[in-house]
Amino acid sequence: MAVVEKSTDVRLAYTASNSAPDGNSFRLNGTMLATLKKRLEAYVPDYQEKIATSSRRTVDWNLCSDGRLSEADLLGIYLDATELPTMDEELLSEPEIQPNIPLEYLNSNCCLISQPEEGKTEIFVCDPYSIEQQAYLFSRIHNCTTTFFLVRRSTIERILSQLSTSGLNSEIKSDEDEETLRSLAGEAKIVRLVNEMFSRATEQRASDIHIEPEEKNLQIRFRIDGILHNYISCPLSQAPAIASRIKLLSGLNIAENRLPQDGRTNIRLGGQEIDLRTSTIPTILGESIVLRILRKEALSFDLKVIGMDADTEQDFEQMIKAPHGIILVVGPTGSGKTTTLYSVMNQLNDHQRKIITIEDPVEYKFTGMSQMQVNPKIGLTFADGLRHIVRQDPDIILVGEIRDNETAAIAINAALTGHLVFSTLHTNDAAGAISRLVDMGVENFLLASALHGVLSQRLVRTICQTCNGSGVNMNVTGNKCRKCSGTGFFGRTGIFELLNVNENIRQAIMRNASSTEIAELAVTNGMIPLNDAGQRKVDQGMTTTTEIVKSTIDI
Repeated sequence: MAVVEKSTDVRLAYTASNSAPDGNSFRLNGTMLATLKKRLEAYVPDYQEKIATSSRRTVDWNLCSDGRLSEADLLGIYLDATELPTMDEELLSEPEIQPNIPLEYLNSNCCLISQPEEGKTEIFVCDPYSIEQQAYLFSRIHNCTTTFFLVRRSTIERILSQLSTSGLNSEIKSDEDEETLRSLAGEAKIVRLVNEMFSRATEQRASDIHIEPEEKNLQIRFRIDGILHNYISCPLSQAPAIASRIKLLSGLNIAENRLPQDGRTNIRLGGQEIDLRTSTIPTILGESIVLRILRKEALSFDLKVIGMDADTEQDFEQMIKAPHGIILVVGPTGSGKTTTLYSVMNQLNDHQRKIITIEDPVEYKFTGMSQMQVNPKIGLTFADGLRHIVRQDPDIILVGEIRDNETAAIAINAALTGHLVFSTLHTNDAAGAISRLVDMGVENFLLASALHGVLSQRLVRTICQTCNGSGVNMNVTGNKCRKCSGTGFFGRTGIFELLNVNENIRQAIMRNASSTEIAELAVTNGMIPLNDAGQRKVDQGMTTTTEIVKSTIDI
């Protein structure tokens, strides 16, 4: 295993050689302990008092359990204090464990010990406090040179769980009672595993966590920049405990696994507040769970940073200054429509106008706006909520989505009676939104009078600037770029086409022109089609032709 440069990665390494007088050349000395104490007192002011009545290991781990510190942050502190080098994390994917070391020993010491080769063995621990003891044991008793790696505790526990369940029947039991499920959900190892899953997802900028039961494993994947990536596989026997833990956090019925459920929760990780939206559905192999991660501080609700060309941005900002009318943002699911609309609301929210929104669900909360969430269970639909909103004397109305004729009719009527209305539609391009509304039953003359403009958009991945899209960084073991995890992409940007409804477009709507004809008129009037907007991003070196083709293939 190759040693790499020191960084704040999740693994530390140290080699204890038999050449040392006592078989152990590592000393967790007073300077190191003082550094640890100073760094950790920032999170626990009474750290000295706590370690006087409990072990340092326990006090440190409690910081992670309480959400005040992530495991990655804790390992970074250990790294700074001990100046130990790091190793590539993927090297511990499937270690070959010594067969003569009982699992009880590994569990009680929270460590993994590899099979010795040529008098050398590797030991994986989760804190620096036990290195001296382990080095002495293996250098003197087993006559081995020991190489130590400091790994996240949740990683070791997950591998030990896989070892303990290998070869056993690990099918999910669906008849567990609620008391048993609550007990499983409260197990310390499960709590740490779920917390670490949230922490890793946040570190890797994931927008969603997918937990999916398979034939033999529970697969956990992260959606990063719109693409799913494997995170870990857990023993299938842990599925009820993991699902129950997530349900408890989300306020769901943990005993119900036959019907879909939706929930929401706020958690604290490393001092950061994370909002999670949970969805569960039953499958033939067990419950599939998807968690949407909402981080307001991670998003910039600013039209200037979502990726618009200067000309499009200028035209759109002029459009949203209209005193009344309806403006639509269209595109498929996951194309960034909500972010664009929130950016518009953020810009228009000057406390001089009353803004009311109706959404499904309310993803981010803003001050200075009245936000309503639909609730079909009690009859609060978009149409019903919008009908009452217009009686609240609003200046600006945001309708999360126009899904039916009734909602469309009320929104159009609101736009015609002096309100500025924003909403979304699921159409492939800007001109297609006009045909969709006509198909819903909106009268052509009403649509021509009310519609002010349509913005169509997509999200494309941007090239990683650290490795210039190669996915390779020679400073990282295995040549994988650490910033983009070897994908060659980091982050996403938008591509847009803006259809400005002028007199020519209105006449075309009145005569029920096709979306193709309307699109041609819009291009004549200066609209930049999505494909051309995407090619501009390619020419600027921001993304690739393949990304543009993938995002616009439905046009």
